[in-house]
Amino acid sequence: MKSSVKAVLVTVSLAVVLLVVALVFVLINQNQAAAPETGTADGPQVVRENSHVLDDGGEGAVTVVEFLDFECEACGAFYPLVEDLRGKFDGEITYVIRYFPLPGHLNSKNAAIAAEAAAQQGRLEDMYHRLFETQSQWGEAQESRADLFRGFAEELGLDMAAFDDAVADPATAERVQFDLDEGEQLGVSSTPSFFIDGEPVVLETWTDLEDSIEAAVNGAE
Repeated sequence: MKSSVKAVLVTVSLAVVLLVVALVFVLINQNQAAAPETGTADGPQVVRENSHVLDDGGEGAVTVVEFLDFECEACGAFYPLVEDLRGKFDGEITYVIRYFPLPGHLNSKNAAIAAEAAAQQGRLEDMYHRLFETQSQWGEAQESRADLFRGFAEELGLDMAAFDDAVADPATAERVQFDLDEGEQLGVSSTPSFFIDGEPVVLETWTDLEDSIEAAVNGAE
């Protein structure tokens, strides 16, 4: 009886070992099969090929991305600071802006569309400056200011037929919406939101953005 019991125990133990080995083998193969799919998935990206670059620092530069709303008062408050940092770190950073018009601002999308229409004529930065410098004139308005933005385009000397066509083209609004949708996928919920080399910047004090850029430029961990 003792020999029979030992034989049964050995058989059971061997069966358990084989079962565990088989289970591990299956899990390894499943993970190996899933890896390529995960690696090639086209998830949200902080910077796209069509993202608008205001400053190109060249190879090795730190990439700073701002998701902005031209009507946002906080973005307007950060605008002078951003311009100072662009000058201070000129040649060391690549500065990218992406649209993130908040639904609570009636003219934020109109402003972004005007900026995108100007971008199609290579004049994005000029419109970017004009929109922020005049924000107090049209921000928080409860009616469309699209005509005012068109006036800015005229003042900048843009081809107005091309500008009007771009504003009316659904593809222009879709381009703005693309940035907004991807920003939401990246966790953006307010403006301005900044990313440095793909990582979100936590803003708790007025100097956090500059400190974060400084650390990235100097290679700090």
